[in-house]
Amino acid sequence: MKKSVAVLLLSFLFITITKAQIRLAIAGGAQNASVREENNLPGWDTLRNNYSPRTGFHLGFVADMPFSSRSVLSFQPSIMFSNKGRKFAATYDTSVSTISKMNALYFINYMELSPNLVLKIPIGKKSKIIIGAGPYASFLYNGKEKTETFFKNGSFTSVENNDLEIGDSAGQYKNFDYGVNGLFGFEFGRIFITGNYSYGMKDFYKANTYVGTFRHQVIGGTLGIYLGRSKYEPKTRENFKEKDSDRNAKKDTDKKAIKDTDKKSMKDTDQDGVIDKDDKCPDIAGSMKYNGCPATDTDKDGVNDDEDKCPQVFGLIKYNGCPIPDTDNDGINDEQDKCPFLYGSLKNSGCPDSDGDGIVDIEDRCPATKGTKANLGCPVIKKEIIKKVNGAARRIQFKFRSTSLLPSSYRVLDGVIMILRDNPALMVYINGHTSSGNNGDENQNIILSQNRANSVKKYLESQGVDSKRLIAEGFGSSQPLNSGRRGIDKALNRRVELKLSSQ
Repeated sequence: MKKSVAVLLLSFLFITITKAQIRLAIAGGAQNASVREENNLPGWDTLRNNYSPRTGFHLGFVADMPFSSRSVLSFQPSIMFSNKGRKFAATYDTSVSTISKMNALYFINYMELSPNLVLKIPIGKKSKIIIGAGPYASFLYNGKEKTETFFKNGSFTSVENNDLEIGDSAGQYKNFDYGVNGLFGFEFGRIFITGNYSYGMKDFYKANTYVGTFRHQVIGGTLGIYLGRSKYEPKTRENFKEKDSDRNAKKDTDKKAIKDTDKKSMKDTDQDGVIDKDDKCPDIAGSMKYNGCPATDTDKDGVNDDEDKCPQVFGLIKYNGCPIPDTDNDGINDEQDKCPFLYGSLKNSGCPDSDGDGIVDIEDRCPATKGTKANLGCPVIKKEIIKKVNGAARRIQFKFRSTSLLPSSYRVLDGVIMILRDNPALMVYINGHTSSGNNGDENQNIILSQNRANSVKKYLESQGVDSKRLIAEGFGSSQPLNSGRRGIDKALNRRVELKLSSQ
């Protein structure tokens, strides 16, 4: 299919060019492609910020067909190979999540035909401003999807698909796309430079589990060169003014001028490549960078004074000639300081330990309260309290395919509220989980699990629990309790867990 599309479009362009007897240009450039997606998903206003454009390129041919020898209008059909798509990246708090970050890409490549109408406004003998616009039609050539999940223990998983599903069903890409494009730039003889913009008028993709619009948007730049001369382009000969390059009163057109040089004006006493009349140190070999003088390095640290931020103090090249810094002024330089921005002690490798429990603050979940290493710096919570909260969590239920709590869940959560009132130092981590549904769309799993965790948090807040004691997070399907092969297994994986902390 890919070869057929390319051959068909190139054949069309070749026939058009042959019939019109016009110029053909090879053109290409870089571009920034993104996807304009709109939907009614809860939390989409936040999630959309995790998507970013794809940087790619376009390359192909442009034909130029002026309407007449005096017309400023031209018909310019083009055929281009074009990169489109987008990327996804999100980071997570590893103090409450086993996932540290997730990266994904959705790359789609097209063969694109653009029949543009272009206005050329002369601004010089061979220079023109060019403004153009028109529709475009794209045929899917190939593409790939890839998702990488990194865990806080250092491991990661990677899933890649290089054979996109084509069609009109959910989770499939359309084989054909169309839209509008515009360009603005300049033409200098056989070379042209333009800025380009295009926007899709059709959804190129259909989501698995929700309704939304997916349209391409591209901003880029193009450099092109014509391979031939138009039949309307006059064959002129430039008239160059006679020059005297060596300023010896003999024109360059005189062959003798090539041999006639002023040896005195070209003298280079120290033979450093800078002639004496331009050399500020004509008797000492230097470099052109320093106008014929040698570079100076006052503190002898290998960094020249003009580039040395500490020219009087011996330093390192990596710090621009300065010594290793001590940002937090705790007497431990940044390269040896595990907490370079926090005042600490040598005993703790430069990190602070506010509660003096032997666990530095950056590793202490309860930095203001003495705890134990086994409990990550927090005090030990009574086992009977943990047992009661875990039992309550297992009875939290939601309406079918909804993020709304069942009435029975309110009675369960009321018991948790009583425990929190009796233990004001406790915090609760509300962790939402899903099964591996949604056709493998982990982004939607994370949204669903986050919204369910938010529902529990909202109810606890409505009953007087301070929001600062509650942290809600969705983990999608990344932490299953079982393999999830059977329906009952999947039901167990769809859950909300309540984890207690002393701080």
